[in-house]
Amino acid sequence: MAPRIISVANQKGGVGKTTTAVNLGAALASVGYKVALIDLDPQGNASTGLAIDIADRKKTTYDLVLDQKPLSDVLIPTDVPGLHIVPSTTDLSSADLEIVNMGRRTFLIRDVLKTSDVEALGLDFILIDCPPSLNLLTINAMVASDSVLVPLQAEFFALEGLSQLMLTIREVREAANPNLRLEGVVLTMFDKRNNLSHHVEMDARENLKGLVFQTMIPRNVTLSEAPSFGMPVINYDPNSSGARAYKRLAVEFLEKNGQEAEALSD
Repeated sequence: MAPRIISVANQKGGVGKTTTAVNLGAALASVGYKVALIDLDPQGNASTGLAIDIADRKKTTYDLVLDQKPLSDVLIPTDVPGLHIVPSTTDLSSADLEIVNMGRRTFLIRDVLKTSDVEALGLDFILIDCPPSLNLLTINAMVASDSVLVPLQAEFFALEGLSQLMLTIREVREAANPNLRLEGVVLTMFDKRNNLSHHVEMDARENLKGLVFQTMIPRNVTLSEAPSFGMPVINYDPNSSGARAYKRLAVEFLEKNGQEAEALSD
């Protein structure tokens, strides 16, 4: 069967997008799901956060998108059993300029992911860590995806710009991918001691209703430390509040998708 493809996207940087992609992927892999993470951000933070050295990034997302290499050719294992990654380098930063005049320029990722080659890998989920902008790479990811997961920072102006992202999702649905849906919005960097965080939560739930995950990701120092050790937080400090939150998020995510989730419960 074809894997479920989820874009993790927000055009605003610093909202916990890569942290969410890495740790959700690791949490799913920890209970036996086979997960591929596509690092579509030229900064390559997901690759670094999973201890993929620059020297080991011989084939990258650039090869997948620009050269249309099969996923099996560019996917490499991480230290987390069951979690593989297509790493990224700064070569990807020129991709928008290179693909702007190409035919089927918004279908490049879909053309390599919707194949029998990908089905043969036996993946359950493909997570795409999108760049912090609504550029052609992000549009490509959405065209290829079944859904979009949006990390939303629990800070002032958090909801500003979300309307543009929602509009982009709607435009992609109308023009290229009618089955695309919003997986949900996950509040990140939540500080329960801060009244502003609670106001952002209230506004988000009032405006987006059930689209907001019940799980909120706390502002937690271990979430910041883990990438410098090349580890997801659930491996770096499994008992930390950040690790427990991502396990709960994975449970919610699986339940929404009709999958087994009990083994991840606290």
